[in-house]
Amino acid sequence: MTDRFMTIREMCDAFDVTPRTLRFYESKELLSPVREGQKRLFTRRDRARLKLILRGKRFGFSLEEIRQLLDLYGPGPRRRIQLEKTREIAGRRLDELKAERQALSTAIADLEREIGLVEQSLADPESSAA
Repeated sequence: MTDRFMTIREMCDAFDVTPRTLRFYESKELLSPVREGQKRLFTRRDRARLKLILRGKRFGFSLEEIRQLLDLYGPGPRRRIQLEKTREIAGRRLDELKAERQALSTAIADLEREIGLVEQSLADPESSAA
């Protein structure tokens, strides 16, 4: 690896992804490595973008949301626009995650009650005889 370029294998090792993952992001035009014959060489820009893609996926952002954020990425006045859009998308996702957490908490509580009822039934000698 040079400071300027990384091979597909180096990218896979550095980011713990598969070549297929990198090719998928390339096909979706989220990454654009330099081509040298059959060889793909990933730039610093690609590395930064992959880091953001993986972070976005971990947070549950869609590829389209990630694309929107990446398209805004850059220095200067665009930085503020990117930050505002990030706040908007992240806020929506946070609300979704909180709703999912609430639904899971309710489901867990319900299931714990059901298991408790089953355990009571199993402990009652009258119910096991039936």
